[in-house]
Amino acid sequence: MAALDGLRILDMTQYEAGTACTQALAWLGADVVKVEPPGTGDPGRGVYDAETPDSEYFCVWNANKRSIVIDLRKAEGRELLLRMLPGYDVFIENYGPGVVEKLELDYDTMKAIKPDLIYARIKGFGTTGPWADYKCYDMVAQAAAGAFSITGNSDGPPMRPGPTTGDAGTGVQMALAIAAAYVQKLKTGSGQLIELSMQEAMTYYLRTATSQSDWGEKVAERTGNGILPTMSLYPCKPGGANDYLFIMAVTPPMWEALANAIGRSELIEDPRFLKSRDRLTNREALTEIISAWTLVRDKYEAMRELAEGGVPASAVLDTRDLFHNAHMNERGFVQTVEHEVHGKVKVLGWPARMSESEVPIVAAPRLGRHSREIVAQDLGLDAAEIDSLIQQGIIDEAESL
Repeated sequence: MAALDGLRILDMTQYEAGTACTQALAWLGADVVKVEPPGTGDPGRGVYDAETPDSEYFCVWNANKRSIVIDLRKAEGRELLLRMLPGYDVFIENYGPGVVEKLELDYDTMKAIKPDLIYARIKGFGTTGPWADYKCYDMVAQAAAGAFSITGNSDGPPMRPGPTTGDAGTGVQMALAIAAAYVQKLKTGSGQLIELSMQEAMTYYLRTATSQSDWGEKVAERTGNGILPTMSLYPCKPGGANDYLFIMAVTPPMWEALANAIGRSELIEDPRFLKSRDRLTNREALTEIISAWTLVRDKYEAMRELAEGGVPASAVLDTRDLFHNAHMNERGFVQTVEHEVHGKVKVLGWPARMSESEVPIVAAPRLGRHSREIVAQDLGLDAAEIDSLIQQGIIDEAESL
């Protein structure tokens, strides 16, 4: 049995913050019904590839969901959605400010129909405060939360971070909040309203940086790839764009292990490198010594030798490396799924491994792929009634391939 078996989610999310949330819940066993507008569907379907409604971007954030197309701009479409609502535990949306209100799908309206509803909202800056009406995307939230300010070199400008934690990180926090609300609902019978600000969610990932701020009175510095030579990035052969190794020898024993692993045990007693402050003062000399060792090894060879010597270190894996990484493949984290358009494709799995809950990964749905199935299941409509909804443009279904 899947952990969240029985939890049903009406998913009106788009792009990434909301879709990351509902995919996480789907991978834990929830039944996620993705409600999309006719034509383009979730605009994330066209990200990086406007020619297809099944872009790779969309597929990696929408596995294990079912798709129904409903035209909510029509009164009949809105009525259809509200008729479906009693069959669900959760409604979630991450539209821009005011969109759901214009559709008259606000919390009070939906709670009147389903009193125990869990109603979840992801907004860039929340629903209150002077910035509440500002539009927001991932990197806007990251800038507003301080992530840019701690990224980059100390003598350079703030830098845009690589990972999309403003979206996906917020989504996973919302997934946790929804799961907690569901547990509470099972105990009390009551639903609730959950609101999550992307800006505030991002600050959770900056707590280590803020712990260096003298309780909010000092600005945390940018440190690039590290200022200590024992915690920094080193080039490896053959010198490609990502042929690097990151070392993080934090403690004195790890420093000794590093010196031994690179065959320079005499460095342990070298007065230039005795203490951490000495290694910082003489960082150029020590960086040159370590670089000389890494430059004659590829990143995996260097990682293996250091790791086997007790030194925390990793090759810098790029996005291609991830899919071909022997370690993650052996653990089954890289999986192959069959997509209706793309065929057999590799995907990265869900990292939580639960001994009593397992949910196979299913490829992301085509637009409207489950429209018929869902209205038949939720409302008991027959084929003729469904055909009529399609002819009126109230719902739509995926075209035959």
